[in-house]
Amino acid sequence: MKRAEYDAELKPLEFELAKLQETVARKGLKVAIVFEGRDAAGKGGLIKTITSRMNARIWRIVALSKPSDVERSQWYFQRYVAHLPAAGEIALFDRSWYNRAVVEPVMGFCTAEQHEAFMRDVVPFERMLAASGIILLKYWIHVSAEEQERRFQDRARDPRKRWKLSPIDLEARRRWAEFSKYRNKMLEMTHTEHTPWRVVDGDDKEKGRLNCIRSILDAVPYEFNEEAFRPVDLPPRQTAEEAGYQPSGVEKRLMVKDYYGKGESA
Repeated sequence: MKRAEYDAELKPLEFELAKLQETVARKGLKVAIVFEGRDAAGKGGLIKTITSRMNARIWRIVALSKPSDVERSQWYFQRYVAHLPAAGEIALFDRSWYNRAVVEPVMGFCTAEQHEAFMRDVVPFERMLAASGIILLKYWIHVSAEEQERRFQDRARDPRKRWKLSPIDLEARRRWAEFSKYRNKMLEMTHTEHTPWRVVDGDDKEKGRLNCIRSILDAVPYEFNEEAFRPVDLPPRQTAEEAGYQPSGVEKRLMVKDYYGKGESA
């Protein structure tokens, strides 16, 4: 998809996301959206696109690092439960409890028994979330081996993106087939009526982002509250005389250097 077409399609979707945001805040809805996928599938970019013009107090991004020693001793779901949405919140999970379904068994970070216990417990766990009033959406962002390789090569060459290429990413790339085996098992065993999986084709990043946003808008009920989106009449500014204010010029004295002003060297 060309950039101009993408931007033209995204703008009205952002307005719909603003309507969704207003509905969630006004009605006290609780929404949790899980984003899973292979490395370089575009999960982070998708989440940034969704939240770029939204209220960060309502849309919370949850991207947990590896568990601490204490967290490893806890009930597996415990550290994720702490980040579930309260009323009026939307929690976006950049990877989630489904680490134990695919990444951990492939990379040897959990035992076979721990993996099987997770696969047995996750459906009842998500059923409890749904029964508690949480709207849970689960997305798998699909990327082909060819497109992932192209993105990995780009990261390897671009110093700005080097941080995205970890040793674990490289090992997961090597274990593509094993990763696929566990991915398929996860989708087949944990796709349920109350919390179904939705797969997004992420090979075309722009089109994938638009499709995912539309899917979210289709899945979460929201309304257009005309009063909330009515243009605001701004009150007049207070004058310096009314406030007894005398400009001191302090902000100009503390201004950073203008590196791009006329006469400056590049």
